[in-house]
Amino acid sequence: MVDARNFESMARQMKLGTDPGSVRQRIEGMERLLEGLFTIPGTNRKVGLDVLLDIIPVGGSVIAAVMGSYLAWEARNLGMPKHAIVRMAGNIGVDALLGAIPWVGAIPDFFFRSNTRNLKIIKKHLDKHHPGTAIIDG
Repeated sequence: MVDARNFESMARQMKLGTDPGSVRQRIEGMERLLEGLFTIPGTNRKVGLDVLLDIIPVGGSVIAAVMGSYLAWEARNLGMPKHAIVRMAGNIGVDALLGAIPWVGAIPDFFFRSNTRNLKIIKKHLDKHHPGTAIIDG
């Protein structure tokens, strides 16, 4: 079940600055919204808006792709290399194509998590060029 307090705490944690630390928090929040909003009961798999939007024919995958493109936009603002942004765009494209199949598209999208892949690309860049933004996971 999705808890309203979860959304409130996420909103309070989001920072609006352009510094790499604020960007990191925003992209982690967007990835959590798209890929890990809640856990499927009886499993350990998380699902987010990306999979849920794929249930909506055509428009859902477009909306999910636009929301996923936010990560690439933030990557561009960080000054990441073009090859990394092209790789992220490829992930978004594959995700959109998989999700474009009505109803059935949610199944492959459940396993191909483009936003998680793109978050890893951005984190790798941030950890190398802005190590002060790294957060030690406990």
